[in-house]
Amino acid sequence: MSIPLVDLKAQQAEVDDEVRAGLDRVFATTGFVGGAEVARFEAEYAAFIGAGHCVGVGNGTDALELALRAVGVRPGGEVVLPANTFIATAEAVSRIGAVPVLVDVDEEHLLIDPGAVEHAVTRRTQAIVPVHLFGQVAPVERLTGLAEAAGVPIVEDAAQAQGAVRHGRNAGTLGAIAATSFYPGKNLGAAGDAGGVTTDDADLAARVRVMAAHGSPTKYVHDVIGMNSRLDAIQAVVLRAKLARLEKWNELRRDAAQRYAALLEDLHDVRPPNQARGNVDVWHLYVIRVADRDRVLAALNEAGIGAGIHYPTPMHLTRAYAGLGLSAGAFPVAERAATEILSLPIFPQITVEQQEQVVTCLAGLVGS
Repeated sequence: MSIPLVDLKAQQAEVDDEVRAGLDRVFATTGFVGGAEVARFEAEYAAFIGAGHCVGVGNGTDALELALRAVGVRPGGEVVLPANTFIATAEAVSRIGAVPVLVDVDEEHLLIDPGAVEHAVTRRTQAIVPVHLFGQVAPVERLTGLAEAAGVPIVEDAAQAQGAVRHGRNAGTLGAIAATSFYPGKNLGAAGDAGGVTTDDADLAARVRVMAAHGSPTKYVHDVIGMNSRLDAIQAVVLRAKLARLEKWNELRRDAAQRYAALLEDLHDVRPPNQARGNVDVWHLYVIRVADRDRVLAALNEAGIGAGIHYPTPMHLTRAYAGLGLSAGAFPVAERAATEILSLPIFPQITVEQQEQVVTCLAGLVGS
């Protein structure tokens, strides 16, 4: 039996009738850009995470750039972020003309290390970006004092943590502003590219909305130089249908993570993930750590198991960021983890039998 890393077909089957009805509404009204569906989704997602405002945009990378611009990140400024994130986090900084300042992560959860952030903040720092990696929530409260002392905002990268909670508060509500991605494979995924920015600050939300619409608060009035990054009504239809099920789907992911933990308990050569105290994670990815990872990954894939790596190369070791002048050894935790991490299949509809098959195959590759 072939087991995908994520089963979007099973997810789509649950919402198909609702999505088709919504698409009929959009095509009947021809409200393709903005309009009622987008406004409803923005209000519903803001309510879901407990934010004052949500602004739908074209994709998660734009969401990050717009959030950073809204809080005042400008060319030449520095933005502190973890070395083991997806390139979009750093890319959003670079597109502004600012400088990504990378830091290492903690050994247990591979989330941004507050101690490393403290050493990285300078008078040139304009923002701190914790990344809620793998569906975990970063320890934002441990960064708040640092940010306040430096007089800079916290901008959350919440692309992988829709519905995740830390100490009773949702990811996307812990900093001044947050960006998320609704790429199809996310816990809340569109039928193409889409993203959003959330904040409690009405002024920040207004800035994002204006910048995302060519810097125009009203048609043909352009107050600032902006971009074209707006959420399509068609994507809003898909997102609304899935948002209504997201709480249930996240709970099913948690159940699957618990099953994996039990199934992996006797595999001593496998290091499973652990939920941090105070967190209610949403398991966007289930990331284990194993020795000889590349061999294990190839064998799992050969057996029809859709395992993957998120992410194989820390930011400073990519060709794109060679200009930062950082060599191997700069961030030892992130670098070591990049050789060991392995994402196992996880999605709301995964079955017990599928998980047992994954672990049985894994056991034959790593021993006990």
